[in-house]
Amino acid sequence: MKYSALRYLGILLMVFFCACKSGEKMYNRGQYDDAVRLFVKKLQKRPNDSKSLALLPRAYQMAVETHEANVNSHLVSNNALKWERVRAEYNALQNLYYYIQSSPAALRIVKPKDYSSAITGAQENAAEARYNRGLQLMGENNKASARKAFHEFDATLALVPEYKDAKARREEAFNAGTIYVAISQLQMRSPSFQFSADQFRDVLLRDLQRRNLDRFVLFIDEREARAQKLRPDHYLELLFYDFVVGQTYVDRLEREVSREVVVGQTKERDSTGKVFNKDVWGIVKAKVFVTKKTVTSSGMMDYRITEVDNGRLLRTNRVPGQFVWLNQFGTFRGDERALSDEDRKLMTGRDMLPPPPQQLFTEMTRPIYDQMARELQSYYNSIY
Repeated sequence: MKYSALRYLGILLMVFFCACKSGEKMYNRGQYDDAVRLFVKKLQKRPNDSKSLALLPRAYQMAVETHEANVNSHLVSNNALKWERVRAEYNALQNLYYYIQSSPAALRIVKPKDYSSAITGAQENAAEARYNRGLQLMGENNKASARKAFHEFDATLALVPEYKDAKARREEAFNAGTIYVAISQLQMRSPSFQFSADQFRDVLLRDLQRRNLDRFVLFIDEREARAQKLRPDHYLELLFYDFVVGQTYVDRLEREVSREVVVGQTKERDSTGKVFNKDVWGIVKAKVFVTKKTVTSSGMMDYRITEVDNGRLLRTNRVPGQFVWLNQFGTFRGDERALSDEDRKLMTGRDMLPPPPQQLFTEMTRPIYDQMARELQSYYNSIY
């Protein structure tokens, strides 16, 4: 017990010693902010630590001189965002102010400077710089510049939340930079599938809106665009080129199966003369008869994206889709124990009619939908 207490005390002394050494090491390396924090931390635990009391004032003074020199260097630069760098320097100094304030022992030997007013001034200047950059970009009157302007106004508000009319300007930039893509009514060559095709289109539209492929790309129903008197930038036209439901194919298969199972028991004696039951293994067989019915439905959907202002074709593709309906069921003759688990499932199946064409059409469109959504996401991510 005594040994454990002494060991614990030794570990604490090592920690204190290393902390002081680390502070001195940071100071000698010119890492004055880290040195200040380590010395203050040491004084919080040992208020009379001589090394920390001696070096903390020097470390703080050097930190102040370093950051203020950086501030002066930024102020004379031509960097349009120099005020954000100035603010970062003042923030670092303010953090040291709060750190020293947390230690009465440190406050007795260092009077840290409060830089909160300097930070506020730098933020105001930084916000003004961002705001002016946004205005300049909006003056270029194109979508790419409007999107950049949105980010400038967003940065303005991050610096000063209620800066001038930055919120309204940001919304204006967003609207000016957004690509509105109107999705057409889905055309079907066969009117009997029009309802299912419309459902496909509605699901696609909702999913594209949910995926939010890009902040500045908005998919909208062409009918809604007309109702809102919104002129879209792109027009996405959909057309089902073909849809075919194949014949029902029936295959009948039979195969022999066998398994080794326990077929009985026999009595035997062990070396002590005690009687015990011993399993007798044997091969059991059965013949499995399987009926397999398949219906294949397939189709093609064309889509193309055009620019509304000049009719320029931006992208076109034909996307295939296929769905295979499968129904299997079976019977057997022979010993049921010869059946595998998969065979037993076949025995529980039953003969069923294929789904109606409308359902087959819906299933066939799923892979088309997935591929098209991926292609649109890839396309708009690449150009914007």
